[in-house]
Amino acid sequence: MEFLDQFRIDLKAIEDDSEERHFTLSDEFFAELEATEVSQGHLAVDLQIRKVAGAFELSFHTEGTVVVPCDLCLDDMDQPVSTDNQLIVKLGNEYSEEDELIVVDENEGILDTAWFIYEFIALAIPVRHVHAPGKCNAAMTETLERLSAARSSEDNGPQTIDPRWAKLRELNIKD
Repeated sequence: MEFLDQFRIDLKAIEDDSEERHFTLSDEFFAELEATEVSQGHLAVDLQIRKVAGAFELSFHTEGTVVVPCDLCLDDMDQPVSTDNQLIVKLGNEYSEEDELIVVDENEGILDTAWFIYEFIALAIPVRHVHAPGKCNAAMTETLERLSAARSSEDNGPQTIDPRWAKLRELNIKD
């Protein structure tokens, strides 16, 4: 848990109009969060905090790679991640989140950015992730092609239609 303390920002202690923080994320970050979607990676996060009219504007720039399973062969692969995100944080009566506006309890004044950073990373990963051509696990690719060919030959065989649907097709109603 001590590792994640570096991601806690005491907003009331920020004296300058602008402050920067830099984080290096490794497998330890994902393990501490007990994250399920991403459990490995090496990323750099640059965070700029600006005081703006009674609020704090947090700008995150995250760049690096995470390890995800390939959709085709299921082997682990490095997926590049590059994302820019912003949060607006205000001090208020109690903690709340609405889209990009976060309200932090004024008495505490501390914002934990660890989970936000994780969510930014998870959202930056493409829905489909596959190895570059020729980099997939050869045995798995061969098995997938063999099973796909067997299935397609089954699909091309004679198709039986449920008799109820056949009767409906005979109606062929015209306007």
